[in-house]
Amino acid sequence: MSARHQRTIARPAEVKGIGFLTGAEITLRFLPADDDFGIRFQRTDLVGAPPIPASLDFVVPRQRRTAISRGGSTVEMIEHAMAALAGLQIDNCLVQLDGPEPPGGDGSSLHFIQALLDAGIVEQSAPQPLLVITGDARVQGEKDDSEITAAPIARHSMAVTYELDYGPRSPIRPQLLTIEFSPEQFVTNLAYARTFVLEAEAAALRQQGYGTKITEKDLLIFGPEGVIGNSLRAVDECVRHKILDCIGDFALLGCDVHGHFRAYRSGHALNHAICRQVAALAATSSNTLSSRAA
Repeated sequence: MSARHQRTIARPAEVKGIGFLTGAEITLRFLPADDDFGIRFQRTDLVGAPPIPASLDFVVPRQRRTAISRGGSTVEMIEHAMAALAGLQIDNCLVQLDGPEPPGGDGSSLHFIQALLDAGIVEQSAPQPLLVITGDARVQGEKDDSEITAAPIARHSMAVTYELDYGPRSPIRPQLLTIEFSPEQFVTNLAYARTFVLEAEAAALRQQGYGTKITEKDLLIFGPEGVIGNSLRAVDECVRHKILDCIGDFALLGCDVHGHFRAYRSGHALNHAICRQVAALAATSSNTLSSRAA
């Protein structure tokens, strides 16, 4: 089995907008990078801030999002930008931003996808690392019945099955979906899916100082009767966004993955945990064809 060649963008791309957490006006630039560079984020608003590899080694604990940190520099909520890069199989890119988080857009990956496609994608000479899952892995939530597993797959691909079920009292109905990953599948069936939150959760976040400039027009906020002040792009948009998040989080492994992930109510912390377990199992069984240095 041979790995595909790495890819980067042909020219710089720019995305501007408001950060969901801070409400700051952010300019983000995607820049081409050499073979084996990987994905790295750099805060240009902090003097001397080093680029932060988007890898598990640099993930820091957060609620409801993925953040990375290095040398006093932290970038919050990277998962939607990471999903766009991984979804298009862009492996080498320097992501510069002049604030603590990428622009939120509409809570999906579309604004990043459009910028990256406009920039163009070029193939490079180095092979992309590949991790083949040959055994079973499983992690569970500490306070609920959430879990995520990883297992071998008969095909040379990655599949993600996500079951979303918040119980009979939730305004978000149960949803189940399996996506076998490809760039075409990502762009067509996942990139548009927006982040979502319950009305009570949104109010609690605002009380903590987060999302003060975000309204129900900017993402999906669910009240007791359903979506408030907005409309769904698909009846199962929520589970599609959860798989989008998985794609972004799994990209922290820094390689392609062949295997089948099955998630039940999994969030970012469990996504990171299953990646660490999969990486540890691969390290002991030599199932990673190659790896990048941080």
